Amino acid sequence: MDLDFTQTEKLFREQVAAWLHENVPKEPRPYEGDVSRAFDVAWQRKMYDAGWAGIAWPSEFGGRGLATMQQLIWYEEYAKAGAPWAGNVFVGINLAGPTLILEANEDQKAFHLPKILRGEVTWCQGFSEPSAGSDLASLRTRAVIDGDHLVVNGQKIWTSFGSHAQYQMLLVRTNPDVPKHKGISWVICDMSTPGITVRPIEIMSGGHHFCEIFYDDVRIPLSNVVGKINDGWRVTMATLSFERGTAFMADCIELEKKIVELTEHARMHSSPLGSGKAIDDDEIRRRLGQVRAESSALRSIILAAISRNESTGKPGPESSIVRLHFSQVQQRVFKLAMDILGPAQTIMSELGQGWSQPYLRSYASSIAGGTAQVQRNIIGERILGLPK
Repeated sequence: MDLDFTQTEKLFREQVAAWLHENVPKEPRPYEGDVSRAFDVAWQRKMYDAGWAGIAWPSEFGGRGLATMQQLIWYEEYAKAGAPWAGNVFVGINLAGPTLILEANEDQKAFHLPKILRGEVTWCQGFSEPSAGSDLASLRTRAVIDGDHLVVNGQKIWTSFGSHAQYQMLLVRTNPDVPKHKGISWVICDMSTPGITVRPIEIMSGGHHFCEIFYDDVRIPLSNVVGKINDGWRVTMATLSFERGTAFMADCIELEKKIVELTEHARMHSSPLGSGKAIDDDEIRRRLGQVRAESSALRSIILAAISRNESTGKPGPESSIVRLHFSQVQQRVFKLAMDILGPAQTIMSELGQGWSQPYLRSYASSIAGGTAQVQRNIIGERILGLPK
């Protein structure tokens, strides 16, 4: 694996940095609600119009058709420029879109992919259920074939942006009489379909980022099945590979930036644990060094994953290493931030409030996209070849 950037890649980096410097929104991204969706889709459309959307997407669907390494460069410069989180467009751009590129038929690709890339529609993910979180294959949301439609009944939970999305990646059980992995279908669900009820869930970090969704005799055309009926688990593995791998590249790069910011704060401000600057405290200095080293290791893992992706076309089970390591490092970084800032700054200062919200959100990092235990099982069984 060659870890040096080519002259072409260096030129690409310069072009990315220059465009972001001129175009990153000056106003902060609204936290939630209709205003956050409007902000996200407008920013996505601006990137699309300028030719910066879908760096690694095929050109026939409006992307740049570039390699994953260019995608990494984009994320690096994006973080440096302080560009906004993808928010409402995240699922469509990073999960639904790549899955459709890999698994959908030509009609599905032609209809959905340009809309996703232009920011015309947003997507959500209907995977987890109250009784099927870590054991996703045990899902119970049922779909019965009725003519040229599926009739869906059941419930999903922890659906990000479900109250604003137009479409959903929906997993349903289409055959209850076969082993659980073999009776699932991956379906495109139009969220305006009659029978769908969306209930926002308030989370401890504030807002209603997640939703629970109920399906009562929801009729979905059979033409919306991606892949084949009862072949959804195979398609789901592609989605989860993207979720645990390339979709988190931006988060990993952003985390590196946060560690640098935290280190600079420790150099400039007094420690809440004693006299002197925070950086002078031996334990704080040790923990800063640890997360800095771990984030560097994470970046190396990502580069290795990119090298594999170039030959396979999608992330493999190694993406679970990225997901697991990222969740652990992220939680340690934000816990360290709370200790460096101290209770007074965390509650009272604008800086502290900017760290406290992601600290609370970081608790979900080792759950979302498959729990840490699930990721360890995947690593042990599929990579190390250990027995179940």
